[in-house]
Amino acid sequence: MHDIRTIRDNPAAFDAALARRGLPPMSQDLLSLDTKRRAAIGGAETALAERNAASKQVGAAKASGDEAEFERLRALVAAKKEEIARLEEESRVADAALRDALLEIPNLPDTDVPDGADEADNVEINRHGTPPDFDFAPKEHYEIAGVVPGMDFETAAKLSGSRFVLLRGGVARIHRALAQFMLDTHVAENGLMEHTTPVLVRDDAMLGTDKLPKFGDDSFLTREGYWLIPTSEVTLTYSVAGDVLDAADLPRRMVAHTLCFRSEAGSAGRDTSGMLRQHQFEKVEMVSITHPDHSRAELDRMTRCAEGILETLGLAYRTVVLCTGDMGFGARRTHDIEVWLPGQNTYREISSCSTTGDFQARRMNARFKPAGGGKPEFVHTLNGSGLAVGRCLIAVLENGQQADGSVRLPEALGPWLGGKLTLTLDGTLA
Repeated sequence: MHDIRTIRDNPAAFDAALARRGLPPMSQDLLSLDTKRRAAIGGAETALAERNAASKQVGAAKASGDEAEFERLRALVAAKKEEIARLEEESRVADAALRDALLEIPNLPDTDVPDGADEADNVEINRHGTPPDFDFAPKEHYEIAGVVPGMDFETAAKLSGSRFVLLRGGVARIHRALAQFMLDTHVAENGLMEHTTPVLVRDDAMLGTDKLPKFGDDSFLTREGYWLIPTSEVTLTYSVAGDVLDAADLPRRMVAHTLCFRSEAGSAGRDTSGMLRQHQFEKVEMVSITHPDHSRAELDRMTRCAEGILETLGLAYRTVVLCTGDMGFGARRTHDIEVWLPGQNTYREISSCSTTGDFQARRMNARFKPAGGGKPEFVHTLNGSGLAVGRCLIAVLENGQQADGSVRLPEALGPWLGGKLTLTLDGTLA
């Protein structure tokens, strides 16, 4: 959420930053609400002071026997009480309207984020590895002979409908091994603290991590009023809501492997074949809570943590900086990592690492005490996939496919697969 004081101090800069996102000017509407709110607050404070002064004089007028003055002052006190109530209600309404308006406005891009309209304007900043050269036409993951026995969409549809999958046998074990490999790597090599979090959260957690109100239609809400998390970014980030951390405790680096749920309301008809875009999926998520001075360096570090997983698995990828027109709602800067998928003959997103600056911290009031003392300041929050487990499974299967329909698996997974690195035609590991 944005700081209205910053908008008040430089409305032109605020509108210029919104324009980079293709949005119209909004500062004047916000400042109009702010003026109404401040006027109501100021009026209520003045009326309260006048009421208090009159209240003190009532007793003196009564004691002096000045009945007319006594009645005038008593009437004034009553009138001021009504005026205060009216102005406080005006202030409350204006404050709620301002807050609601601010909650709907996306974060402002960093100055070095490239301008652009859509993904075609994203800028590549890194490329690693060479896509494999097959002597046969590579298939998509769900078409590979050895994968078919272990990737059951028909049974999943019978259970839950479209965009679900039932994994079994060797494919299920590879999926589990990938998640364990990612977690162990992030903990042992990258210094992240492992967490296990709930997957059901209240409104406040979704609101504080900018998923509400903007993305309510893209998430699942239970009859009891709990939201199924779209990612553990929500739970890990909101774990510091309302806290005042010590500067010495920053950065706080966290990682969790959870189920994630998305209704995909805005993606009808996209990637309906296979398990690239599902309502339920698993992800290993990284979150950092950091000092404002270090958030950009932390973004680069987080990006390298995600890239390192792909490098260890021997998968070709490229990393791009998202342009202003392709950035997510809460991001100041985003690095997307795209893995090579031979079946589609293209790179597809497998991780998105973003810094939100203090955008989420303001919404959830997460602050830190400066080392040199002084007023608490808002922390900066970052999040990134480390990685999306299902998409990583797709990449491993497609890049390792053999001409006979079996799949050769990355050696890095050996410790988590009992040394069995071949998915056979019957869907078992050997």
